Amino acid sequence: MIKSITAILVAAALLIGLGVYESILVKDEFGAFGEEVQTLYDKTENGTASGEDAKAVQKSWETRKERLHVWIPHNDIVRIDDYMSETVRLIAEENFPLALSKLEILLHLSACVPDTYRPALENIF
Repeated sequence: MIKSITAILVAAALLIGLGVYESILVKDEFGAFGEEVQTLYDKTENGTASGEDAKAVQKSWETRKERLHVWIPHNDIVRIDDYMSETVRLIAEENFPLALSKLEILLHLSACVPDTYRPALENIF
């Protein structure tokens, strides 16, 4: 009986620990990505962004998503991939107004996605 209770408590502690770790990792990754997107947004708004700037942010996202694939579903990653690819193309073509709209979506996603993986009551039930 005591072994069973101990095993249950250890399993519960591991699940809670992994949930907290996941939340922190996802929040940190998206926080840093959001800062990069904000910098690109500011450059695009000023009309000084280049295709290389956008590709640098895209490359950074590619590196981040390798770590995030373990923790978040493929659909969230693909959605960001799609908007990032469109943004790179639009900035390279200097279509800044449309690129700004895509960057606003990316900023919104980088702020909202981490909250869906936070260990909170609304995310559990």
